[in-house]
Amino acid sequence: MRPSFDEMHANSATVREHYQTYDRWLAQQPRDVMKARREEAEMIFRRVGITFAVYGDKDSGEGTERLIPFDLIPRVIPAGEWCEMEKGLRQRVTALNRFIHDVYHGQEILKAGLIPSEQITRNAQFRPEMMGVDVPRDLYSHIAGIDIVRAANPDGSGSYYVLEDNLRVPSGVSYMLENRKMMMRLFPDLFSDHRVAPVAHYPDLLLETLRSVAPGGVNDPTVVVLTPGMHNSAYFEHAFLAQQMGVELVEGQDLYMKDGFVFMRTTQGPKRVDVIYRRLDDDFLDPKVFRKDSTLGCAGLVEAYKAGNVTLSNAIGTGIADDKSIYPYVPKMIEFYLGEKPILNNVPTYLCRVEDDLKYVLDHLGELVVKEVHGAGGYGMLVGPAATKAEIEDFRAHLVTNPSNYIAQPTLSLSTCPTFVESGVAPRHIDLRPFVLSGAEVQMVPGGLTRVALKEGSLVVNSSQGGGTKDTWVLED
Repeated sequence: MRPSFDEMHANSATVREHYQTYDRWLAQQPRDVMKARREEAEMIFRRVGITFAVYGDKDSGEGTERLIPFDLIPRVIPAGEWCEMEKGLRQRVTALNRFIHDVYHGQEILKAGLIPSEQITRNAQFRPEMMGVDVPRDLYSHIAGIDIVRAANPDGSGSYYVLEDNLRVPSGVSYMLENRKMMMRLFPDLFSDHRVAPVAHYPDLLLETLRSVAPGGVNDPTVVVLTPGMHNSAYFEHAFLAQQMGVELVEGQDLYMKDGFVFMRTTQGPKRVDVIYRRLDDDFLDPKVFRKDSTLGCAGLVEAYKAGNVTLSNAIGTGIADDKSIYPYVPKMIEFYLGEKPILNNVPTYLCRVEDDLKYVLDHLGELVVKEVHGAGGYGMLVGPAATKAEIEDFRAHLVTNPSNYIAQPTLSLSTCPTFVESGVAPRHIDLRPFVLSGAEVQMVPGGLTRVALKEGSLVVNSSQGGGTKDTWVLED
């Protein structure tokens, strides 16, 4: 594995140009002052209630509330790099929305033989209930979180790659917003020295996007955020976004159907709902159509949705495009639907359902990262170089038993960024999740959520696996 690309240092003696002002500032900060700032940030986050649930036993449903660790040292991206990444994100999300519409309508990409039909029709995320259903603007994923990593090239430069497409209920944007507020509170002088592009207008863009996909003929749509409830790991974000947009936060029990429309109960009486930003999976939306034991959704919701009387963001069935077994085909989608070459490349990926790919993966398990196609949160995966022989052999048995359930990728050495840890400032591996909004237009705020693997040498940035977050600065010049 090549040495990591360091975001701040070109080599041990050279700081990259876009980090030089910050580097001079950091060199003047006493360690005890930085430590005090970190403790202040933790106290404020705890007081505000910015926590998430960590589930020790996934089957028990029991978890503990924990702060996501916040790092004081920002990840800085120069304007030119962001401009190119933004173009790539617009291109990718546009193609993915075209693909989802095609899957539930003409299936032209399957007829062209670019994706095997069984990859769609046998996929757990495919929803036959959506076949032929038209949705506003033909858009399915109104809010997408695209995970991007940077790896070193032989010449020492770094290249960005898309690691995952999160198109169902991507989370984390509240931490992006709160991290920025915290940095501006703790270090206001830094923002007078740097022209950092703002992110605070994200809730306005989100509301604008949601209103733009309301059912036809609705001039002043009522938007709500649908949460599974306060025990959900991302409940803080649900409440935060509803409050920031100035809309109601509702649970399934607050909604009901009447005459083919969805209404919510309010203290002023029933109010029709036009757009639901739902933060729960398809399976729990409507007990009449999906899981009959679900108490989290609203009975009859799918009927109103298919009739065009309410918009769901994101749409039912969107998960077909963020399944890891579909990810390898996204470059072909971009060429098929847009007639363009991908601006952002995928990580090379082996499909274990393909015999030759499986043979290679089994022969090189110690070098690869192997993931469940439906896995999330860093679970259900093998990081070969960090695994024991026993773990590798145990995973091999799973692979042989059910190869179609896995993909594999080379172990990328994610780029590193200086991070304030107990021993001082040290490099830690990071990724980036920009949030792309698709409505009347495709738009996003500059940057996104930078996640950092706080354990030395770890490549797993997920908060559920001990990762933290950083503020992401996109410089305006």
